[in-house]
Amino acid sequence: MIRMTKQTDYGFVLLGRLAEEPERVANAPELAAETRLPAPMVSKVLKLLARHGVLASHRGVHGGYGLARPPAAITAAEVIEALEGPVALTVCIDGAPGECDREAFCSIRDHWRRINHAVSTALAGITVADLAAERATPLVQLGKGRGGRRPAAGGGVRGRREGDRG
Repeated sequence: MIRMTKQTDYGFVLLGRLAEEPERVANAPELAAETRLPAPMVSKVLKLLARHGVLASHRGVHGGYGLARPPAAITAAEVIEALEGPVALTVCIDGAPGECDREAFCSIRDHWRRINHAVSTALAGITVADLAAERATPLVQLGKGRGGRRPAAGGGVRGRREGDRG
């Protein structure tokens, strides 16, 4: 199973909160209270995101963390890489030769590269601004046929004549 850690999940929650007010500088205790996340984890995530240039750290009495760039310029791929490392679905993808004992004769390594590239490209196409949007745009609208019309009773398509292909 491919799964992000809680740390990365919390990172997206924090970035989503900061994206609601992109010019805001907030400290870890404020963000922990607003998002209802554990303060120690919030501090750790904020530091990692700042170290990787996703957030900017501000010192002083009114210091804290703010977005280093506009939310639309920060991608999901960048956030995941900052908190988890490079996206690599298999050992042979991360570029470290010799990690897999089947590397020399693997017949599907190139396919894994294509899959990894597709996942990376998808993540690079989603921004913090997208994630902070009030409501996500549905990928599929369930219960609707083509053109927004419901299929005819019995699951058939209206207007089909005998001998027509579906």
